[in-house]
Amino acid sequence: MIWKSEPPSIAERKRRAVRQELGEVALKLLAAHGFEGTTIDQITEAAGCSRRTFFRYFKSKEDVIIEVLSDLGDLVVTALRTRPADEPPLDAVRAALQASLPVLTANPHKSAALVRLVHDTPALHARHLHRQQDLETALTAELATRENAPPDDLRLRLTAATALKIYDLVLPRWARTNGQADLSALLDDAFTLLDGPSATPVADPHDKPRPGPG
Repeated sequence: MIWKSEPPSIAERKRRAVRQELGEVALKLLAAHGFEGTTIDQITEAAGCSRRTFFRYFKSKEDVIIEVLSDLGDLVVTALRTRPADEPPLDAVRAALQASLPVLTANPHKSAALVRLVHDTPALHARHLHRQQDLETALTAELATRENAPPDDLRLRLTAATALKIYDLVLPRWARTNGQADLSALLDDAFTLLDGPSATPVADPHDKPRPGPG
């Protein structure tokens, strides 16, 4: 007999739906008005709920955004787990990062605003960096499992750290275009720079072409 996990109860599904709706309202306001320009009262008024309800699901405004980052990180780890076993580690992480991009590009204007918010707000950026350390550890452990290597293997940690650093450098460049640039292409172009000095430099998508001589 194949045992299947029990589906979520009606109460649990309702709780998830309320949390998702409240989070979406909060993210929309944060993207539009910025971190300091958005209050808990504004979020609860827009969502039609009480402050007590908000704090039942989120500890702070920061947690709303950090939850999104955590969900993206979980998606990357899951995507890495499904990559072919014989794929080189860096290629596997690169493909796993690509798998997270549709979440951002589904609503590029809002996502770009949130990326700018995370990078421009010291408290959020600090939380983001802490989350990235956790994600680096998780990716390293997954790579180690794939490679049958120790979980603290330095080569694999460097692979995870390098890939995440590229991701963190590309996202703000994309956000400066208000989400109009091809995020997948930007990420691929950045990874090609690791191929060596002969690789073509990645142009800033926000730069305008310079006129030629004469």
